[in-house]
Amino acid sequence: MKLLLQCDGGSRSNPGPAAYGYIIQDITQGAGKILEKCGNYLGHTTNNQAEYAGLINGIDWVLKHYPRADLQIKMDSLLIVNQIKGQFKVKHPDIIPRYRQAKALLTQLPSFSISYVPRAENFLADSLVNQVLDAQL
Repeated sequence: MKLLLQCDGGSRSNPGPAAYGYIIQDITQGAGKILEKCGNYLGHTTNNQAEYAGLINGIDWVLKHYPRADLQIKMDSLLIVNQIKGQFKVKHPDIIPRYRQAKALLTQLPSFSISYVPRAENFLADSLVNQVLDAQL
C-alpha cells in the first residue's frame, strides 16, 4: 500500500498561536482516497515547531493504522524537508527533540520519501491549519 501524507504547521506571529494539520491519502491506485484529516491547536509556539508537529502526528497515525505502508510525504517547509533529508543541520535546541522524534518514527516504516512542495500544492493541509487557528482567535 502507498500512502501520501501532506502536512503543515503554522503560527500567527512567530511565535504565536499555532496549529498543525495533515491529510493522509491512499495513492496505491492513483488519485487517492482520503483516509484521515486532522487539525489541532498547539497553543503558543513557533512555526517550525508546528511544522514538526504536523509531520510527527501524521507519521504516527500512519504507523498506528498502516504500519507496512510505503509513505510519500509532501510539505511546504523547505527547512523541515532538508533537515529530515540530512541536507540542513538542526541547530535550534527546541527543534532537536522534534527532529529526533520524527526520524525515529520514520525508521519504523518500510520506506518513505519526503519532498518540498509549494504552499499551493499543500492547500488541504494548509487550510486545516488555518481553520483551526481561525476557530481559536
